Amino acid sequence: QVQLAESGGGLVQAGGSLRLQCAASGRSFSRNAMAWFRQAPGKERRFVATISWSGSTAYADSVKGRFTISRDNAKNMVYLQMNNLEPEDTAVYYCATGAIFPLSFLSAVKAWGQGTQVTVSS
Repeated sequence: QVQLAESGGGLVQAGGSLRLQCAASGRSFSRNAMAWFRQAPGKERRFVATISWSGSTAYADSVKGRFTISRDNAKNMVYLQMNNLEPEDTAVYYCATGAIFPLSFLSAVKAWGQGTQVTVSS
């Protein structure tokens, strides 16, 4: 079973950048699809970005051109580079893993991290 731990969240002004990291432990990491979801206060958890074991990617329309997901299978790490942040990006960001790519549905997620808060001020 894969365990996930996010880091890198914080407070940033609109237009700024943050890089989230997700450290994975356990077997089969390199064969799993990975993804980032986010949940704003009072809203449902939503898909942000996903990456396959081989590096194929997919993004939510709201973050295309601003966010980049990547992974390092040798280090069991997944990253989310977030540029040109907007107040609407404020949320708790969760790392997720599953067997299916694109990993964009909550029902396909096999394990979640604990989340990291991202706050974008206007």
